[in-house]
Amino acid sequence: MRDHVIAVDVGTASARAGVFDAAGNLLARREYPILLRRPGAERGEHDSEDIWQVSCKAVREALAASGIAAEQVAAVGFDATCSLVLRAENGSKIALAEEGGVTFDTMSWLDHRASAEAEECTRTGHPALAHCGEVMSPEMQLPKLMWLKRQKPDLWASAGLFFDLADFLTWRATGSPARSLCTLTAKWNYLAHEGKGWQPDFLSAIGLDDLVARGGLSEEGVPVGRPVGTLSPWAAAELGLDPGIAVAAGMVDAYAGALGVLGPVAAEPGELSRQAALIAGTSSCLVGFAPSPLFGRSIWGPYFEAIFPGQWLIEAGQSATGGLLGHLLLAHAEGGGATAAAHQRVIGRIIELRATEGPAFGERINILPDFHGNRSPFADDRLTGTIAGLTLDASFDGLCRIYWRACVAIALGLRQILETLQASGFRPERLHLTGGHVKNPLLVELYADVTRLEIAVTQSEDAVLLGTAMNAAAAGGLFTTLAEAGTAMGRPFTVLRPNTATRSLYERDFARFRAMQRHRAELDAL
Repeated sequence: MRDHVIAVDVGTASARAGVFDAAGNLLARREYPILLRRPGAERGEHDSEDIWQVSCKAVREALAASGIAAEQVAAVGFDATCSLVLRAENGSKIALAEEGGVTFDTMSWLDHRASAEAEECTRTGHPALAHCGEVMSPEMQLPKLMWLKRQKPDLWASAGLFFDLADFLTWRATGSPARSLCTLTAKWNYLAHEGKGWQPDFLSAIGLDDLVARGGLSEEGVPVGRPVGTLSPWAAAELGLDPGIAVAAGMVDAYAGALGVLGPVAAEPGELSRQAALIAGTSSCLVGFAPSPLFGRSIWGPYFEAIFPGQWLIEAGQSATGGLLGHLLLAHAEGGGATAAAHQRVIGRIIELRATEGPAFGERINILPDFHGNRSPFADDRLTGTIAGLTLDASFDGLCRIYWRACVAIALGLRQILETLQASGFRPERLHLTGGHVKNPLLVELYADVTRLEIAVTQSEDAVLLGTAMNAAAAGGLFTTLAEAGTAMGRPFTVLRPNTATRSLYERDFARFRAMQRHRAELDAL
């Protein structure tokens, strides 16, 4: 009986696969690294074929470890970062770079090479920009494609297929060029609520009037919870699965996480609009839903039916959160590298020092965390980070003070984002946290105390994979709707409430945080 699903999640540095039953239980999970080339701070490139092969390995080994057979799998789903895959019309790779015998054909989501093109998009003032916070981000796909057409016209001329990474994976699995409504709406300035999603006048204004034809793009997207096609015989052989099973529409990874934690309340629109998902890892995304569109500068969206039918998705985020903490470990002589063990060593020592020193621990260090620009509330990828209050202390404990205050700064940035969302009419009462930050008790505590909201932590080893499994279960016919899949497969959660005794402490820190932002603006203006 086909009553299980496979979920694949491709992040910045690794690909993960999980096997789930219809109750949402994760039977087995496997994870392996993927290639990421960083020729400069503003560039990042993947090899899409490497991603596919690593994903296949993860699926095969997760299935073997799960104890179930391939004939018990009803569907497979994929989510991924919003990276841009470039392929020729015949499906062959288009080389952005070649290094060490590897052809890199994919611009990573974190690639900011198209900053100038993003600014040009913003200057058009086109109404479509209202659905991406009035400011185009270089992390979106259109600026990257503008850069490609201008800087690499030979590559543009040889192109025939442009994919969001999740759509590339479903294409590789099925042979179908169908694109997901989730990826098109969120990353391609495709307006799903309009009669025709593509806006020809906008594309013409930015020099991409031939985009849809050149990239083999769909005129319509496939909703989450629906199949884009069935698993092809050749892909089935690589994945170790049976051909003919459903392959769900691809998802942006953060949105899969949102589905994983908010799926259980999807059937209750009123409850859904009072909660938000915080998907926090290398970067952080705050995702919420509303029955009517909510607009605001620096708010990505509103995106119609990017996940749930009839719902408008809104998103705000921070470009460097876990990435910032890892950078601090790499940059400090006592950091020991950005490994999980190094993070835990620092976190453990911080807990000891705070117990001894109390609120005075690191209090004179203040940080602006915008080391990779600012998504929200400023929507400016050129903003930089700041650390104030440093001394000549180069000890391990000195690193711990900086790390702790960076955690505080990340939480303060989240509070500012929430205030921006509240001004637009979205006022969540609870944040559902998922991603790598769940393993950092400092951040979990700070998210509650600084935002003064309840923090719910889902009891799931991997809520992003769970959301993709919900998508696959609906697409594979285990449930008739996505909301049913969310209700049946949702995991219980624990709730952390804010400590009211810390309120005045973090009010002071927030005042300092905003003062530093004003001073940064003053310095930049000189």
